[in-house]
Amino acid sequence: QVQLVESGGGLVQAGDSLRLSCAASGRTFSSYRMGWFRQAPWKEREFVAAITRFGKTTGYADSVKGRFTISRDNAKNTVYLQMNSLKPEDTAVYYCAASSRAGWDYVKAGEYNYWGQGTQVTVSP
Repeated sequence: QVQLVESGGGLVQAGDSLRLSCAASGRTFSSYRMGWFRQAPWKEREFVAAITRFGKTTGYADSVKGRFTISRDNAKNTVYLQMNSLKPEDTAVYYCAASSRAGWDYVKAGEYNYWGQGTQVTVSP
């Protein structure tokens, strides 16, 4: 139904900022709730941020509150993750995901139907 492609990752220093983008195919993007997850080597996939279908409500992991901002532009079929004040512990592969489930426990990866391939974010100390 939808294909997701992340971009914007890279190697930065602690304190720097990055903006990740997730481009979605198709013309039904606004029907999906969207989330960002991350996974570091030898770690479980971790919830980062989520946003409702029209961007009215957002949710964040405690570890990124005040530093990261999720947003979406449905006209461009794109969701963003603005990451400020990056820390070495933010280093991970970042994945965007789309969910069509009405209940939507958004912190759980199993709630999402579609996933991108991920983009690497590395933060040096």
